[in-house]
Amino acid sequence: MKKLFFTLSLIFATLTGMSFVTADNVSAQETVRVASDNAYAPFEFQDSNKNWVGIDVDIMKEVAKINDWKLEMTFPGFDAALQNLKAGKADAVIAGMSITDERKKIFDFSEPYYTSAITLATTKASTLKSYDELKGKAVGAKKGTAAYDWLLKNQDKYGYSIKTYPDGVHMFASLASGNIVGAMDEAPVISYAISQGQDLAIKLPSFSLPGGYGFAVMKGENSKLIDGFNKALTQMKANGDYDKIVQKYTSGKKAIPKKDVYTIASDNSFAPFEFQNTDKKFTGIDVDLLNAIAEQQGFKIKWNHVGFQPAVDAVQAGHADAMMAGMSITDARKKVFDFGDPYFDSNLTLAVSKSNDDIKTWEDLKGKQVGAKNGTASYDYLTKNESKYGYTLKTFTDATSMYSSLKNGSIQAFMDDEPVVKYAIKQGQEFKTPFEGIPTGQYGFAVKKGTNPELIEMFNNGLASLRASGKYQEILDKYLTSKAETASESDTESTMFGILKNNWKQLAKGLWITIQLALVSFVLAMIVGIIFGLFSASPSSVLRTISRIYVDLNRSIPLLVLTIFIFYGIPNMLQLLTGHQSPLNEFTAGVIALTLNESAYIAEIVRGGIAAVPAGQMEASRSLGIPYVKTMQKVILPQAVKITIPSLINQFIITLKDTTLVSVIGLVELLQAGQIIVARNFQAFRVYGLIGLIYMIVLLLLMWAGRRIEQKMK
Repeated sequence: MKKLFFTLSLIFATLTGMSFVTADNVSAQETVRVASDNAYAPFEFQDSNKNWVGIDVDIMKEVAKINDWKLEMTFPGFDAALQNLKAGKADAVIAGMSITDERKKIFDFSEPYYTSAITLATTKASTLKSYDELKGKAVGAKKGTAAYDWLLKNQDKYGYSIKTYPDGVHMFASLASGNIVGAMDEAPVISYAISQGQDLAIKLPSFSLPGGYGFAVMKGENSKLIDGFNKALTQMKANGDYDKIVQKYTSGKKAIPKKDVYTIASDNSFAPFEFQNTDKKFTGIDVDLLNAIAEQQGFKIKWNHVGFQPAVDAVQAGHADAMMAGMSITDARKKVFDFGDPYFDSNLTLAVSKSNDDIKTWEDLKGKQVGAKNGTASYDYLTKNESKYGYTLKTFTDATSMYSSLKNGSIQAFMDDEPVVKYAIKQGQEFKTPFEGIPTGQYGFAVKKGTNPELIEMFNNGLASLRASGKYQEILDKYLTSKAETASESDTESTMFGILKNNWKQLAKGLWITIQLALVSFVLAMIVGIIFGLFSASPSSVLRTISRIYVDLNRSIPLLVLTIFIFYGIPNMLQLLTGHQSPLNEFTAGVIALTLNESAYIAEIVRGGIAAVPAGQMEASRSLGIPYVKTMQKVILPQAVKITIPSLINQFIITLKDTTLVSVIGLVELLQAGQIIVARNFQAFRVYGLIGLIYMIVLLLLMWAGRRIEQKMK
């Protein structure tokens, strides 16, 4: 019977030219009718040659090619496309259609082929900074869209009125004429309009659309179309055709790089923006975002995760070309840095221990200790309001030490960026936020003022393209709404042995750098120190004066200050004098600082050793007619060496411990390596205990070796 029906159908089709598509079967070269929107760039629109193009159009053509379908696309508009599908005039719809629970009751969807977000567009001259400022004002949206639904849902919260439009053309025209203060639409649509020169700007936060865009058929019908679309989409993503299509319509403008590689300074413990994951690789919103921008714009970058304040100093000193580290854009910073377009809007929030029920308002902070990281927007806010609320402000260099201080009770609260605090809570930190956050502005990508303008241009172009393609929202969702990437401790790092097992290579590398730094610095300090020590014991008053000036100057400057000045100050000073920057690397700057500091003390040790030799021996030798130099070489110095050996060994131990101070300029020695590990697993007590144990073992071995040498010298 089936054979007879098929034969009669074939004869009928041959005679009439008609074809049949059963509900669950699509034959080769069978016509597939797909309806779409007619003005939804960059997904479907007419180009200058009146041809229909766009992401949806190109994807559908490639899907048809893979499945050997004969594609027939029509562009009646979004609402009309859905009506045609319901009436059987179309087999499917692809029109930037968001997958929602309501629509799933009527349609069957493919796997999402695009992830998007909605955002509010304003004019470039608009001064709107938050959704709270929309009260009493009118905003626009296209009726029946996810943007309209969001505005309707939040209307009572923000107090605006809603105007609806049939398409984006009329909506954006209304915005330009001042009839509305904002137009809400899909982020890629607005970004594409901006790239085409429209007077639009994105100044307020975006909101992700969880479902993504889907290819749709009527529920229970044409399941083979869904299967074919999904199969083709998987193939396109695997072979790169999908990315080529998206980039074709979202790549935007590109600037020309002027350097082979740009060095980017960043923080090293600011999850979820930058932190080290369990694979010992730095990741986070800032890292992924700038990597994607660099790839999209065609320039190369080298990351240098040195910490927030060292990153600021590195850009100013010319050690880095730019900085991306969750840096708030402020008027004060604009005097020193040039910023790209803002890439994230954030609030500041106060965190207290989960068990603390005493702090519920700002007034409850009176007499309390409150922490913040130095140089951040949190620090500025707390400094400004310290006298108002009566707390005492304590500063920290990183989040790890600040969190530890809250846990051990040395501070009762701390302030940080809201996404950072919430991320830490999500990773198991026992904090809570007792009251609402405070709007703090926006994060920006920064270069030293007047330098690397092409880098700012490339960042802005790339950011706009990522917003348009949906990649920007994917990156945010990866760290803010999913648990795919985490900085929390793993089960294997809940013990000191587990920490050592997982991180021994990183700790060993840090220890090796520490030992190298100490050895090189001490050898150079010995050479310099002996020279100035001999000067101090010289009969020449000029040499004694030179030695005294050198020793007193270096001993009067704290090693930490000296290290910072050498690394950051000298390059800027040279630029003022010569017009060119000659930045030092971290290791070289550390060696110079340690050499200067330690050589001053070694000079004093040498002087004391020479002075400890009885003066009569010099007089006896000279009375025998032996020259001064020969007397020093054969009589005085051999005795002075024996006297100074214990002190010199002790000074080397001090030098080894002083290497921890060099971490302030971003050198990843043993302590800095530990700080990076703590930023990932939050096991401060165990990690720092392990580092202390490593130092203790190394130093005890040195002490033992020193005593052996001392015994043999007797």
